Amino acid sequence: MKKKLVALTGAGISAESGVKTFRDSNGLWENYRIEDVASPEGFARNPQMVLDFYNARRRQLNEVHPNEAHKILAELQEHFDVQIITQNVDDLHERAGSENVLHLHGELKKARPVNSETSIIPWVNDLNIGDLNFEGIQLRPHIVWFGEMVPNMETAVELTGQADIFVVIGTSMQVYPAAGLVNYVPEHCEIYGIDPSLENSFAKDGHFFKTTATEGMRRLKSILLENI
Repeated sequence: MKKKLVALTGAGISAESGVKTFRDSNGLWENYRIEDVASPEGFARNPQMVLDFYNARRRQLNEVHPNEAHKILAELQEHFDVQIITQNVDDLHERAGSENVLHLHGELKKARPVNSETSIIPWVNDLNIGDLNFEGIQLRPHIVWFGEMVPNMETAVELTGQADIFVVIGTSMQVYPAAGLVNYVPEHCEIYGIDPSLENSFAKDGHFFKTTATEGMRRLKSILLENI
């Protein structure tokens, strides 16, 4: 039976593909205040501005491609039961070939009616005021905004509790509840971390790579395949 490898990924793994990170040092996202484009209150104040913001993100996603770190994770499926839990809203893991991807914070290429968290539909084009579901309800991006529940968190906790290997890749470990997943790792589980700026507080010596996602995944792949 294959060991279960659970990877928690964040913006750092997609940054090498050219996807802009969620938040930079001045607290802005693509020159927008985060509270204006990533909160229910911001959407209520100016829905078309919020829709335009995510339309631009969705268009940008069509211009980027999975990088080597995404591809290595997909390749590891040959040797491990790989489950990815991602904070990213892009589809780069799927495009790299990963089959089991749980999105904690939603997906750019999906939409849902403003009155439901579960009636989710694929959406690849621009989304505008007047775009409705079959019941005539306005659609919004399928993105978990600040102040909203994280519907997939319970599933993420359950998956983490089954891990034989837990890998944290390209995330600041400052966004909760996702950052708290490391607390649900089983005692027997090997924990690895990959991030150029994150201070290690959870992985053993030698299991933390203070480097880019691509370089870290190369090193991790070598270690994991040696130990099979």
